Amino acid sequence: MRDSVDHFLDQWAAQRSDLDLEAMGAVARLLRLSRLVNAQVGQYFAEHSMETWEFDVLATLRRSGRPLTPKELAASVMISSAALTNRVDRLDDSGYVTRQAVPHDRRSLHIALTDKGRELIDKTVEGHVRNQRKIISSLNGNDCDELNRVLRTLLISLGDTR
Repeated sequence: MRDSVDHFLDQWAAQRSDLDLEAMGAVARLLRLSRLVNAQVGQYFAEHSMETWEFDVLATLRRSGRPLTPKELAASVMISSAALTNRVDRLDDSGYVTRQAVPHDRRSLHIALTDKGRELIDKTVEGHVRNQRKIISSLNGNDCDELNRVLRTLLISLGDTR
């Protein structure tokens, strides 16, 4: 079976047979997959009256197991500090997070989940995991392992390490 990327690769090959199109195909498939997966993930969150960014911030706080500084949180969700401030303001207004002063350091603060925020993220993450499983359901266990290995290698080669 052929995918939509095969179609435009065929077109390029007909016009420029001198090009090695393997990398173009791989990158195009990654980009298309990203858009398709983001749409399905976004749809899941919309069905639960949540924005993807809200899940990202709440999930980051939940999986860290502790309150985070704004700098730690911004680095983990890969957004600017200005964008984070706006997002934390909105989550604070909704009662999902609080800002806590750091004892003995008046210049620092921590962002923490409230009980309401913890309850929301715990409930939502379960369905999110099921949705992700559904998204990759066409892959068997070995395929999924291999996909994770290949994607990890690519991410590391591009500097996405921690």
